[in-house]
Amino acid sequence: MSTVGLLYVGAVLFLNGFMLLGKVDGKNAGIFNLFIGGLQVFTPIFIIVTANGDLPTIFSASGLFLFGFTYLYVGITNLTNTSTTGVGYYSLWVSILAIGYSLANFIYLEDLKFGVIWLMWSYLWFLFYLLLAKNKPIEKYTGWVALIQSWITCTIPGFLILVDLWGNITNTIMFVIGGASFLLFALLYMFKQAPISRKHLNETI
Repeated sequence: MSTVGLLYVGAVLFLNGFMLLGKVDGKNAGIFNLFIGGLQVFTPIFIIVTANGDLPTIFSASGLFLFGFTYLYVGITNLTNTSTTGVGYYSLWVSILAIGYSLANFIYLEDLKFGVIWLMWSYLWFLFYLLLAKNKPIEKYTGWVALIQSWITCTIPGFLILVDLWGNITNTIMFVIGGASFLLFALLYMFKQAPISRKHLNETI
């Protein structure tokens, strides 16, 4: 993935996380989604055109479209107040494909660190599917996961790559970060969803 693009995906996930938490207006966030979506569509086109048929380069660039189209779709949806169902089902497709990219990084590219990162992205996009297509009451939970992932999967890795320090993060460290992150997501879900469950129980009784 383009390092600069990765850095700014962190920015849009950060903003979208606050949008889901009710801190940023949807239309304001929509404008920034269009900026990053455009960047994440233009960049892979340029990389692929100049790759001279190098398949690993083309494969890595192809993943950028998954996110670029997501942000363009979100931006247009927010600005036009249209249904989010399409974004939700597209997010399911991205979530499934992200597992494939994760396996390819583990096995084909031998990049274990981004194999872990792709798994985390798969989880986040599955949450987008549940929230936007299935209308599950997980808006704030998804917002917190997006905020956390904006740093640990995008902003920090992108910055470390740019300053040539990414190599200091070993595979073991990344696996620990990944495992700790999923544990945090599980605990966060329990904490955030518990009040909803009790309320629902009371209404049922």
